[in-house]
Amino acid sequence: MKVKMTKSLFLGTAAAVTLLAGAASASTLDEIKERGQLNCGINTGLAGFASPDAEGNWEGFDVSFCRALAAAVLGDPEAIEFVNLTGKTRFTSLASSEIDVLSRNTTWTFSRDADLKFTFLGVNYYDGQGFIVPADLGVSSALELDTATICIQTGTTTELNLADFFRSNSIDYEPVPIETNAEALQQLQAGACDAYTTDASGLAASRATFADPTAWAILPEIISKEPLGPLVRQGDDEWADAARWVLNALIAAEEYGITQENVAELAAGTDNPEINRLLGNEGNLGEMIGLDADWAVQAISATGNYGEIFATYLGEGTALGLARGLNASYTEGGLLYAPPFR
Repeated sequence: MKVKMTKSLFLGTAAAVTLLAGAASASTLDEIKERGQLNCGINTGLAGFASPDAEGNWEGFDVSFCRALAAAVLGDPEAIEFVNLTGKTRFTSLASSEIDVLSRNTTWTFSRDADLKFTFLGVNYYDGQGFIVPADLGVSSALELDTATICIQTGTTTELNLADFFRSNSIDYEPVPIETNAEALQQLQAGACDAYTTDASGLAASRATFADPTAWAILPEIISKEPLGPLVRQGDDEWADAARWVLNALIAAEEYGITQENVAELAAGTDNPEINRLLGNEGNLGEMIGLDADWAVQAISATGNYGEIFATYLGEGTALGLARGLNASYTEGGLLYAPPFR
Protein backbone atom coordinates (compact mmCIF):
# COMPACT_ATOMS: atom_id res chain seq x y z
CA MET A 1 0.00 0.00 0.00
CA LYS A 2 1.25 3.45 -0.90
CA VAL A 3 0.24 6.88 0.33
CA LYS A 4 1.06 10.19 -1.27
CA MET A 5 0.02 13.80 -1.07
CA THR A 6 -1.36 15.09 -4.33
CA LYS A 7 0.57 17.58 -6.42
CA SER A 8 -2.56 18.69 -8.28
CA LEU A 9 -3.20 22.40 -8.47
CA PHE A 10 -6.68 23.77 -7.94
CA LEU A 11 -7.71 25.37 -11.21
CA GLY A 12 -10.41 27.42 -9.58
CA THR A 13 -13.07 27.19 -12.30
CA ALA A 14 -15.78 24.71 -13.14
CA ALA A 15 -14.78 24.98 -16.79
CA ALA A 16 -11.25 23.75 -16.11
CA VAL A 17 -12.45 20.74 -14.15
CA THR A 18 -15.04 19.96 -16.81
CA LEU A 19 -12.37 20.09 -19.52
CA LEU A 20 -10.21 17.60 -17.65
CA ALA A 21 -13.18 15.33 -16.96
CA GLY A 22 -14.10 15.33 -20.63
CA ALA A 23 -10.65 14.01 -21.47
CA ALA A 24 -11.01 11.02 -19.12
CA SER A 25 -10.21 7.56 -20.38
CA ALA A 26 -13.15 5.28 -21.10
CA SER A 27 -11.42 2.13 -19.79
CA THR A 28 -10.70 2.81 -16.12
CA LEU A 29 -11.58 -0.71 -15.01
CA ASP A 30 -9.17 -2.25 -17.51
CA GLU A 31 -6.46 0.23 -16.54
CA ILE A 32 -6.84 -0.66 -12.85
CA LYS A 33 -6.61 -4.36 -13.60
CA GLU A 34 -3.53 -3.86 -15.76
CA ARG A 35 -1.94 -1.56 -13.18
CA GLY A 36 -2.78 -3.95 -10.35
CA GLN A 37 -3.62 -1.02 -8.10
CA LEU A 38 -6.57 1.21 -7.30
CA ASN A 39 -5.82 4.92 -6.93
CA CYS A 40 -8.26 6.24 -4.34
CA GLY A 41 -8.62 9.85 -3.23
CA ILE A 42 -9.27 10.35 0.49
CA ASN A 43 -9.19 13.12 3.08
CA THR A 44 -5.96 14.58 4.43
CA GLY A 45 -7.13 13.41 7.84
CA LEU A 46 -10.56 13.19 9.49
CA ALA A 47 -11.07 10.93 12.49
CA GLY A 48 -13.44 8.07 11.77
CA PHE A 49 -13.47 8.70 8.04
CA ALA A 50 -9.81 8.71 6.95
CA SER A 51 -6.84 8.79 9.29
CA PRO A 52 -3.61 6.82 9.77
CA ASP A 53 -3.29 4.31 12.60
CA ALA A 54 -0.21 3.95 14.81
CA GLU A 55 1.61 2.11 12.02
CA GLY A 56 0.70 4.71 9.41
CA ASN A 57 -1.95 2.58 7.70
CA TRP A 58 -4.98 4.53 6.56
CA GLU A 59 -8.32 3.45 8.01
CA GLY A 60 -11.85 4.77 8.42
CA PHE A 61 -15.34 4.81 6.96
CA ASP A 62 -14.34 6.32 3.59
CA VAL A 63 -11.11 4.31 3.44
CA SER A 64 -13.12 1.11 3.88
CA PHE A 65 -14.99 1.73 0.63
CA CYS A 66 -11.63 2.00 -1.16
CA ARG A 67 -10.57 -1.32 0.36
CA ALA A 68 -13.83 -3.04 -0.55
CA LEU A 69 -13.54 -1.74 -4.11
CA ALA A 70 -9.93 -2.90 -4.46
CA ALA A 71 -10.91 -6.31 -3.11
CA ALA A 72 -13.81 -6.62 -5.56
CA VAL A 73 -11.76 -5.54 -8.59
CA LEU A 74 -8.31 -6.92 -7.77
CA GLY A 75 -8.95 -9.49 -5.05
CA ASP A 76 -6.68 -7.54 -2.69
CA PRO A 77 -7.87 -4.82 -0.28
CA GLU A 78 -4.28 -3.63 0.10
CA ALA A 79 -3.70 -3.01 -3.63
CA ILE A 80 -4.34 0.71 -3.22
CA GLU A 81 -2.49 3.97 -3.51
CA PHE A 82 -4.21 6.46 -1.24
CA VAL A 83 -4.01 10.07 -2.43
CA ASN A 84 -4.65 12.66 0.28
CA LEU A 85 -6.76 15.52 -1.05
CA THR A 86 -8.06 18.83 0.27
CA GLY A 87 -11.41 20.36 -0.58
CA LYS A 88 -9.66 22.38 -3.30
CA THR A 89 -7.60 19.64 -4.92
CA ARG A 90 -10.05 16.71 -4.88
CA PHE A 91 -11.99 17.52 -8.06
CA THR A 92 -9.00 18.39 -10.21
CA SER A 93 -7.31 15.18 -9.09
CA LEU A 94 -10.32 13.11 -10.13
CA ALA A 95 -10.90 14.96 -13.40
CA SER A 96 -7.24 14.61 -14.41
CA SER A 97 -7.25 10.83 -13.76
CA GLU A 98 -4.73 11.10 -10.94
CA ILE A 99 -7.23 9.01 -8.98
CA ASP A 100 -9.79 6.43 -10.13
CA VAL A 101 -12.37 7.19 -7.46
CA LEU A 102 -12.88 9.87 -4.82
CA SER A 103 -14.01 8.62 -1.41
CA ARG A 104 -13.72 11.77 0.65
CA ASN A 105 -16.86 13.08 2.42
CA THR A 106 -18.08 14.83 -0.72
CA THR A 107 -21.61 16.23 -1.10
CA TRP A 108 -23.67 15.19 -4.12
CA THR A 109 -24.94 18.42 -5.69
CA PHE A 110 -26.52 19.42 -8.99
CA SER A 111 -23.51 21.34 -10.29
CA ARG A 112 -20.96 18.70 -9.34
CA ASP A 113 -23.02 16.09 -11.13
CA ALA A 114 -24.03 18.11 -14.21
CA ASP A 115 -21.44 20.87 -14.60
CA LEU A 116 -18.25 19.29 -13.27
CA LYS A 117 -19.16 16.04 -15.07
CA PHE A 118 -18.81 13.62 -12.18
CA THR A 119 -20.92 10.54 -11.47
CA PHE A 120 -21.87 9.95 -7.85
CA LEU A 121 -22.15 6.26 -7.02
CA GLY A 122 -24.79 6.72 -4.36
CA VAL A 123 -25.06 8.10 -0.83
CA ASN A 124 -23.05 6.37 1.86
CA TYR A 125 -23.65 8.96 4.57
CA TYR A 126 -26.60 11.34 5.00
CA ASP A 127 -25.28 14.41 6.77
CA GLY A 128 -25.94 18.11 7.33
CA GLN A 129 -23.83 21.16 8.13
CA GLY A 130 -23.49 22.36 11.71
CA PHE A 131 -21.35 24.49 14.02
CA ILE A 132 -18.94 23.80 16.89
CA VAL A 133 -17.95 26.45 19.43
CA PRO A 134 -16.04 26.60 22.71
CA ALA A 135 -18.50 25.85 25.51
CA ASP A 136 -17.35 28.96 27.36
CA LEU A 137 -18.40 31.15 24.42
CA GLY A 138 -21.82 31.05 26.04
CA VAL A 139 -23.97 30.50 22.94
CA SER A 140 -26.57 27.76 22.51
CA SER A 141 -27.72 28.51 18.98
CA ALA A 142 -26.12 29.43 15.66
CA LEU A 143 -28.50 32.38 15.58
CA GLU A 144 -26.43 33.88 18.41
CA LEU A 145 -23.29 33.99 16.24
CA ASP A 146 -23.96 37.49 14.86
CA THR A 147 -20.59 39.16 14.00
CA ALA A 148 -18.71 35.98 14.98
CA THR A 149 -15.52 34.87 13.24
CA ILE A 150 -16.08 31.47 11.64
CA CYS A 151 -13.49 29.06 10.27
CA ILE A 152 -14.58 27.67 6.92
CA GLN A 153 -12.88 25.24 4.52
CA THR A 154 -12.47 26.76 1.08
CA GLY A 155 -13.58 24.87 -2.02
CA THR A 156 -16.53 23.25 -0.24
CA THR A 157 -20.32 23.55 -0.19
CA THR A 158 -20.04 24.77 3.40
CA GLU A 159 -18.93 28.20 2.17
CA LEU A 160 -22.16 28.74 0.23
CA ASN A 161 -24.35 27.20 2.94
CA LEU A 162 -22.82 29.48 5.56
CA ALA A 163 -23.44 32.58 3.46
CA ASP A 164 -27.04 31.51 2.79
CA PHE A 165 -27.76 30.84 6.46
CA PHE A 166 -26.46 34.18 7.72
CA ARG A 167 -28.07 36.14 4.90
CA SER A 168 -31.47 34.50 5.38
CA ASN A 169 -31.34 35.26 9.11
CA SER A 170 -30.09 38.85 8.63
CA ILE A 171 -26.98 38.37 10.73
CA ASP A 172 -23.32 38.96 9.93
CA TYR A 173 -20.12 36.95 10.28
CA GLU A 174 -16.45 37.21 9.43
CA PRO A 175 -15.08 34.20 7.52
CA VAL A 176 -11.68 32.77 8.41
CA PRO A 177 -10.70 30.74 5.32
CA ILE A 178 -8.71 27.56 5.89
CA GLU A 179 -7.79 24.69 3.57
CA THR A 180 -7.80 21.55 5.72
CA ASN A 181 -9.68 20.23 8.73
CA ALA A 182 -6.44 20.08 10.70
CA GLU A 183 -5.79 23.77 10.04
CA ALA A 184 -9.34 24.62 11.10
CA LEU A 185 -8.94 22.80 14.40
CA GLN A 186 -5.65 24.58 15.10
CA GLN A 187 -7.24 27.96 14.42
CA LEU A 188 -10.32 27.15 16.48
CA GLN A 189 -8.37 25.95 19.50
CA ALA A 190 -6.01 28.94 19.22
CA GLY A 191 -8.96 31.32 19.39
CA ALA A 192 -8.53 32.63 15.85
CA CYS A 193 -12.20 31.94 15.18
CA ASP A 194 -15.27 31.76 17.40
CA ALA A 195 -16.78 28.79 15.57
CA TYR A 196 -16.02 26.17 12.96
CA THR A 197 -18.61 24.94 10.50
CA THR A 198 -18.59 21.74 8.47
CA ASP A 199 -20.59 18.51 8.18
CA ALA A 200 -22.02 17.46 11.55
CA SER A 201 -20.20 14.13 11.31
CA GLY A 202 -16.95 16.01 10.81
CA LEU A 203 -17.65 18.12 13.88
CA ALA A 204 -18.16 14.98 15.95
CA ALA A 205 -14.95 13.55 14.52
CA SER A 206 -13.04 16.72 15.36
CA ARG A 207 -14.41 17.02 18.89
CA ALA A 208 -13.38 13.42 19.59
CA THR A 209 -9.73 14.37 18.98
CA PHE A 210 -9.71 17.29 21.45
CA ALA A 211 -7.96 16.88 24.81
CA ASP A 212 -11.23 17.78 26.56
CA PRO A 213 -14.23 17.14 24.27
CA THR A 214 -16.61 18.44 26.95
CA ALA A 215 -15.10 21.93 26.52
CA TRP A 216 -16.68 22.13 23.07
CA ALA A 217 -20.34 22.39 22.08
CA ILE A 218 -21.95 21.35 18.80
CA LEU A 219 -24.86 23.72 18.23
CA PRO A 220 -28.31 22.26 17.44
CA GLU A 221 -28.86 23.85 14.01
CA ILE A 222 -28.37 21.73 10.90
CA ILE A 223 -28.36 24.26 8.07
CA SER A 224 -28.14 22.08 4.96
CA LYS A 225 -28.61 18.70 3.36
CA GLU A 226 -25.27 16.96 2.78
CA PRO A 227 -25.70 13.60 1.02
CA LEU A 228 -22.12 12.32 0.99
CA GLY A 229 -20.80 9.62 -1.28
CA PRO A 230 -17.99 8.37 -3.52
CA LEU A 231 -17.73 9.56 -7.11
CA VAL A 232 -16.00 8.86 -10.42
CA ARG A 233 -15.61 10.68 -13.73
CA GLN A 234 -18.51 10.76 -16.16
CA GLY A 235 -18.17 8.94 -19.46
CA ASP A 236 -17.03 5.55 -18.19
CA ASP A 237 -20.19 3.62 -17.41
CA GLU A 238 -18.46 0.27 -16.95
CA TRP A 239 -16.28 1.63 -14.15
CA ALA A 240 -19.16 3.55 -12.58
CA ASP A 241 -21.33 0.42 -12.60
CA ALA A 242 -18.64 -1.72 -10.97
CA ALA A 243 -17.94 0.84 -8.23
CA ARG A 244 -21.64 1.62 -7.66
CA TRP A 245 -22.57 -2.01 -7.17
CA VAL A 246 -19.75 -2.55 -4.68
CA LEU A 247 -21.33 0.19 -2.56
CA ASN A 248 -24.76 -1.38 -3.04
CA ALA A 249 -23.36 -4.78 -2.07
CA LEU A 250 -22.11 -3.46 1.27
CA ILE A 251 -25.52 -1.91 2.00
CA ALA A 252 -27.47 -4.99 0.89
CA ALA A 253 -25.21 -7.32 2.87
CA GLU A 254 -26.29 -5.69 6.11
CA GLU A 255 -29.96 -6.06 5.15
CA TYR A 256 -29.51 -9.77 4.39
CA GLY A 257 -27.38 -10.53 7.44
CA ILE A 258 -24.22 -11.17 5.43
CA THR A 259 -21.18 -10.36 7.57
CA GLN A 260 -17.43 -10.50 7.33
CA GLU A 261 -17.57 -13.64 9.47
CA ASN A 262 -20.25 -15.61 7.61
CA VAL A 263 -19.87 -14.46 4.01
CA ALA A 264 -17.66 -17.38 2.96
CA GLU A 265 -20.15 -19.87 4.40
CA LEU A 266 -23.14 -18.18 2.75
CA ALA A 267 -21.30 -18.05 -0.59
CA ALA A 268 -21.57 -21.83 -0.73
CA GLY A 269 -25.33 -21.44 -1.21
CA THR A 270 -28.47 -20.49 0.73
CA ASP A 271 -32.24 -20.73 0.40
CA ASN A 272 -32.37 -17.03 -0.55
CA PRO A 273 -31.97 -16.48 -4.32
CA GLU A 274 -31.05 -12.81 -3.80
CA ILE A 275 -28.17 -13.73 -1.51
CA ASN A 276 -27.06 -16.41 -3.94
CA ARG A 277 -26.99 -13.94 -6.84
CA LEU A 278 -25.17 -11.32 -4.78
CA LEU A 279 -22.50 -13.77 -3.67
CA GLY A 280 -22.01 -15.33 -7.10
CA ASN A 281 -23.56 -18.71 -6.37
CA GLU A 282 -26.25 -18.16 -9.02
CA GLY A 283 -26.34 -16.12 -12.22
CA ASN A 284 -23.59 -14.02 -13.76
CA LEU A 285 -23.79 -10.61 -12.11
CA GLY A 286 -20.01 -10.30 -11.85
CA GLU A 287 -19.61 -10.85 -15.57
CA MET A 288 -22.12 -8.05 -16.24
CA ILE A 289 -19.87 -5.50 -14.52
CA GLY A 290 -16.51 -6.88 -15.62
CA LEU A 291 -15.66 -8.57 -12.33
CA ASP A 292 -15.17 -12.13 -11.10
CA ALA A 293 -18.17 -14.07 -9.81
CA ASP A 294 -17.01 -13.66 -6.19
CA TRP A 295 -16.57 -9.88 -6.36
CA ALA A 296 -19.07 -9.19 -3.57
CA VAL A 297 -17.63 -11.97 -1.41
CA GLN A 298 -14.21 -10.37 -1.76
CA ALA A 299 -15.55 -6.91 -0.86
CA ILE A 300 -17.50 -8.03 2.20
CA SER A 301 -14.67 -10.29 3.37
CA ALA A 302 -12.31 -7.31 3.28
CA THR A 303 -14.37 -4.81 5.26
CA GLY A 304 -17.60 -6.32 6.53
CA ASN A 305 -21.01 -4.98 5.55
CA TYR A 306 -22.08 -1.33 5.77
CA GLY A 307 -23.30 -1.72 9.35
CA GLU A 308 -20.04 -3.32 10.46
CA ILE A 309 -18.02 -0.51 8.87
CA PHE A 310 -20.21 2.14 10.50
CA ALA A 311 -19.98 0.51 13.93
CA THR A 312 -16.20 0.15 13.70
CA TYR A 313 -15.39 3.73 12.77
CA LEU A 314 -18.36 6.00 13.51
CA GLY A 315 -20.84 4.22 15.77
CA GLU A 316 -21.94 4.75 19.34
CA GLY A 317 -19.17 2.49 20.60
CA THR A 318 -16.47 4.73 19.11
CA ALA A 319 -15.04 8.08 20.17
CA LEU A 320 -17.33 9.77 17.64
CA GLY A 321 -20.43 8.15 19.16
CA LEU A 322 -22.68 8.69 16.15
CA ALA A 323 -26.13 7.10 16.06
CA ARG A 324 -27.23 5.48 12.80
CA GLY A 325 -30.19 7.85 12.34
CA LEU A 326 -30.84 8.45 8.65
CA ASN A 327 -27.92 6.13 7.89
CA ALA A 328 -29.76 3.06 9.12
CA SER A 329 -31.16 0.52 6.69
CA TYR A 330 -34.66 1.30 5.40
CA THR A 331 -35.78 -1.80 7.32
CA GLU A 332 -34.77 0.04 10.52
CA GLY A 333 -36.31 3.40 9.64
CA GLY A 334 -33.30 4.87 7.83
CA LEU A 335 -32.67 5.87 4.21
CA LEU A 336 -30.18 3.21 3.11
CA TYR A 337 -31.71 1.08 0.38
CA ALA A 338 -29.88 -1.00 -2.21
CA PRO A 339 -31.55 -1.88 -5.54
CA PRO A 340 -32.21 -5.59 -6.14
CA PHE A 341 -29.47 -7.91 -7.34
CA ARG A 342 -31.13 -9.61 -10.30
